[in-house]
Amino acid sequence: QVQLVESGGGLVEPGGSLRLSCAASGTIFRIIGMGWYRQAPGKQRELVATTNSGGATNYADSVKGRFTISTDNARNTVYLQMNSLRPEDTADSLCDAYVYTTVRQHDAYWGQGTQVTVSS
Repeated sequence: QVQLVESGGGLVEPGGSLRLSCAASGTIFRIIGMGWYRQAPGKQRELVATTNSGGATNYADSVKGRFTISTDNARNTVYLQMNSLRPEDTADSLCDAYVYTTVRQHDAYWGQGTQVTVSS
């Protein structure tokens, strides 16, 4: 099994910054991709940013130019640097990872989430 643990959420004023971290542990043969999603109360879960093992990244239009996703492959960790935060960025932020646990077995895993609140 694979566990994902997020950290770094909190309360920040509009215009502020936060850095989220998500560390994967467990039976990991290879991580194909990792990403961040968010879900605000009463709304559907939406993609924020993803990255794959080749280094390609993808961002939601609403966060382009403000958020940066990066990884530390040695630590199986993905980061999300969030700058110029807005009240509409308030949400539960979750990370996911697509992992090969053996050479043939693979699945997607989710963390429990970390709350991001942007408010004055």
